[in-house]
Amino acid sequence: MKKQSTHPEYLRRVNLAIKFILENIDQNLSLDQIASASHFSAFHFHRIFFGVVGETVNDFVIRKKMEKAACTLLSQPELNITEIAELGGFSSSANFSKSFKHYFGVSPSQLRDPKSTHNSKIGKIYSKYGKAFNPLDLYSQFVTDTVVFNPDKLEEMLMDIKVKEFAEKQIAYLTTPEGYDLDSIFETWDKIIHWAKSQGIVDEHEKRFGICHDNPMITPTAQCRYDASIEIDNKIHVISPFVKSQIPAGKYAVAYYKGEGDKISNFYMELYSNWLPKSGFEPDDFPPIAHYLNDSRSDGYTEMEVMIKLKSL
Repeated sequence: MKKQSTHPEYLRRVNLAIKFILENIDQNLSLDQIASASHFSAFHFHRIFFGVVGETVNDFVIRKKMEKAACTLLSQPELNITEIAELGGFSSSANFSKSFKHYFGVSPSQLRDPKSTHNSKIGKIYSKYGKAFNPLDLYSQFVTDTVVFNPDKLEEMLMDIKVKEFAEKQIAYLTTPEGYDLDSIFETWDKIIHWAKSQGIVDEHEKRFGICHDNPMITPTAQCRYDASIEIDNKIHVISPFVKSQIPAGKYAVAYYKGEGDKISNFYMELYSNWLPKSGFEPDDFPPIAHYLNDSRSDGYTEMEVMIKLKSL
């Protein structure tokens, strides 16, 4: 959401439209269908969506289709490009490949062979969002021969991952207005922590969860969605702009991280590209969670558990 001053009811209804789009992203959705999900008239919806989100409906749908296609190419190497095009609702593999290259500046086959290409500045992701796309960012450093983490330390971190069962958690969350921008994240945390204290919720780091909906290696930073979340009990009354939700019960991969904040995205990629394919699991639909264990602003480092909801292959 781009405008924190937007009326909460507008935010709520635009979020309904976004939820509808994401749940049906493989379909050919019409503006009338999307507008209907938000309970706005189709005549006004396009302007309202752009005003709140900062993208046209069409640009948002195209971006989410391309991001999902990129994730599928990486996470399901057993599928060929034709099969991925069919799963994504494209009319043919040729149309899919053309659309993919137009957006990212690299072809689907180049994404699967990262050493064959370099940073791309010719796709729509660069011309519209200013993001240079580099396929190498989506692979483990053991594949690309880069060094982000000490290799021995990284091996140790990946070997220490645990699979745990968790019960459902009730949460209240607030979405950052500027995606993964660090200042925006900190400001959002300050607001929800202040609200939690006003509700008598004990301020404990163990109750803080960042829900990370997008991969910043694929999604432009400002378009990423981040929810600052605090665990609550059922007695807490949650009103706008805060939202009541749940972290679902189930199996989670839990990986401990302590280090530089600007390397967290790289650690996520190591989990997805290195640990998951060997684990016997695949990621469930719920987004990854950062379970914070310290205050990085005062400590100068980030200590957290990365939690990825799992399902059997």
